[in-house]
Formats: sequence, structure tokens, C-alpha cells
Amino acid sequence: MVGVDYKLTIDGQIADQSRPGQPLEFIFGTGMLLPKFEEAILGKEIGESVSFTLEPKDGYGELIADAIVDLPKNIFMVDGKLAEDILFEGSQVPMSDAQGNRMMGIVREIGDETVKMDFNHPMAGKTLNFEVDVVSVRDVTPEDLQGGCSCGDCGDGCGEGCDDHNGHCNCH
Repeated sequence: MVGVDYKLTIDGQIADQSRPGQPLEFIFGTGMLLPKFEEAILGKEIGESVSFTLEPKDGYGELIADAIVDLPKNIFMVDGKLAEDILFEGSQVPMSDAQGNRMMGIVREIGDETVKMDFNHPMAGKTLNFEVDVVSVRDVTPEDLQGGCSCGDCGDGCGEGCDDHNGHCNCH
């Protein structure tokens, strides 16, 4: 079990960071974090720091043009009215495809008849700059194996697994 304080910057802006006194704890080698993230801290001891950059291919992948689609605006109707509480640019909307697979889409543009939805990971196409301090390293306990997200299904049935950089469920 490894605990790290980290700061993630993208294009010079802080995109995510651990809170003071609340390091990110994860079981090393279980796929909870990006493989290249784990590779960068491999062998580091408590008190050691490392800075590294992950290109999109080593992070959340490149942007996939086919994952940006125009959907009919009427599918966002609830009880005959447009769901304006979720339908605004930048909103993340959980959706299902025809096969029942759940996915998160981001509203990019709202037209007269269609809504442009982006189903790429929000960090796709981005270069990730990490500053990481190793704050704890210890053996895994049985309690560690029971708690938190398993990175398969989060337990709420969404099947999305964990977000690759903070151990939280993708479906929340």
C-alpha cells in the first residue's frame, strides 16, 4: 500500500491534487493507477519526490473523433420537457448505448435539433504533468482489500470501474 501526495497540472493549470494530510493511497501493481504513473514511482522510498510527464498515449489516450457524436435533442426529454438541469455545455451526462453499456458523455454543443456529445475520457488528448511525494509504504492488510473501489465494478452496478488517477468510481 503506497500513499502519495500529488499535483497534476495540464497546460500550466492544476487539474487535480491530493489534499494536505490526505494522501492518495493505493495498492501498488493492481492497475488502480495508470501503469506509467506506477512505473515512475517504482522503487521510491518514503520522503522521495519525483516529477514526470505522461503523453496522451501513456495517460488517457488520444482524442477519438468518432467518440464525438450528434444526438437528437429529443432523447434529453423528461416528461415532455427538455432536461435543462443536465443539458448545458460542459455537463457530464450518464448515458447508455443500444446494448445497455453505460458511459459518461460531456455536452459540447447544443443545437436546435441535436446535442453534440463527447464520449472521450475528459483527460483524453492531454499531456499530464505530475509532481509526486511518496509519504507512506506499507504491507497490504485484509481491510485494504475490502475497502474502496475494486476497479472492476464500483458496487453500484455501473460497471465503469475506477477513475485511473484517484481511485474514485467513474460513474460518480
